[in-house]
Amino acid sequence: MSTFRLSLLLATSLLILPNCSMAQDSSKPDSSALEQQKAFDQQTPEDTYRQLALFGEAFERVREKYVEPITDEKLIEYAIKGMLVNLDPHSDYLTVKDFDDMKVQTKGEFGGLGIEVTMEEGLVKVISPIDDTPAFNAGIKAGDYITHLDKKPIIGMTLAEAVEQMRGKVGTAIELTVRREGVSEPLFISITRDVIKIQPVKFRVEDESIGYIRINQFNRNTYDGLKNAIDKVNGETKDKLIGYVLDLRNNPGGLLDQAIAVSDAFLEQGEIVSTRGRTETDIKRDNALPGDLTNGLPIVVLINGGSASASEIVAGALQDHRRAVLMGTRSFGKGSVQTVIPVSGDGALRLTTARYFTPSGRSIQGKGIDPDIVVDQAKIEKLEEMGIHEEDLKGALSNPTLKAILAPDSDKGENGKKEEEKASDKDYQLARALDLLHGLSLMRENAK
Repeated sequence: MSTFRLSLLLATSLLILPNCSMAQDSSKPDSSALEQQKAFDQQTPEDTYRQLALFGEAFERVREKYVEPITDEKLIEYAIKGMLVNLDPHSDYLTVKDFDDMKVQTKGEFGGLGIEVTMEEGLVKVISPIDDTPAFNAGIKAGDYITHLDKKPIIGMTLAEAVEQMRGKVGTAIELTVRREGVSEPLFISITRDVIKIQPVKFRVEDESIGYIRINQFNRNTYDGLKNAIDKVNGETKDKLIGYVLDLRNNPGGLLDQAIAVSDAFLEQGEIVSTRGRTETDIKRDNALPGDLTNGLPIVVLINGGSASASEIVAGALQDHRRAVLMGTRSFGKGSVQTVIPVSGDGALRLTTARYFTPSGRSIQGKGIDPDIVVDQAKIEKLEEMGIHEEDLKGALSNPTLKAILAPDSDKGENGKKEEEKASDKDYQLARALDLLHGLSLMRENAK
């Protein structure tokens, strides 16, 4: 799978900016890695000079004989990019514009459609739409394959070229042709480009006693947003609070330091993540500091196939420490971290430099994190209950403790007014998470 995750502007996989720290996959090297190491150890300076001479010769031939004139600057840019993108799906060369775009994005505001994408089998695959963006509002879903842009096929394009076409002037529209699992015919979805402002954390109170916190991206504002959400939930619920739902579904990742800070917010002690580079000595461990912002209340973490990278660090740390129950479906499975290395000319290398491991030593590269409780997303439908009850029998005694007669409408409460539909009425996974927290609260009360 050729992957280069872009959020319709730039990549937001697990990322380490200059002067930050970082990480990547699998505890034991496979046979191909061992063979590469052996070949590396056996090469000589003469081999290196011979290969560089070959590169110089190819450069001169292209420069002189290519059908159209092309600048040396472009040829070198293409050569560097080709070298990096063939290393792994996440390494790349960032031009000056790409580098500037990335720095803007990690601050939480950028232009585009609002989707995280990768390249798979020649098509653009959606990792996840970003909440409240044009793509999200148009109905783009995680797992969708984009086959055409304004009727032009994507086959033959690089991911960067496809993304560049999806960018454009704010207010202009583009039509995406989408193939979706379970849908036989292609979908034609028109989306109007807009400035994407990422609010990384959203929250609300569910059932008057549960804090629902959704993190949709790990940018520079995520931990501050989480802390603010917890404070606000505490203020709204007062003594009624029984637990939290932390929603990481369709969160494609972001900055490593923010993933560590978010994990630390729920842990009193212990390792959060270890990052292991090329050599045995190149190991870094990040540990939690004392202080749990939620005071030990139960947590249910929701994950799915769109939960990647930094999201998987948080989910893995909380799962390994048994601090939270993971619910949903298997996560994406990206266990690498990239370092952004500025180079001459104001561009940068986005280079995979290490693997990350959860506290128990797990690598989730290519495997993902399995939830403790598997809950597939499903449509919630209320079915008419069959059969009769005591109250339906002729001559049944009345209930003296019944304070009010319910209106016949099933969607009206005791006061006869139409009840407001809750988010959990449409979200099956969230509804199950709320049920679990209510059950845990009941158990705790009975244990007192």
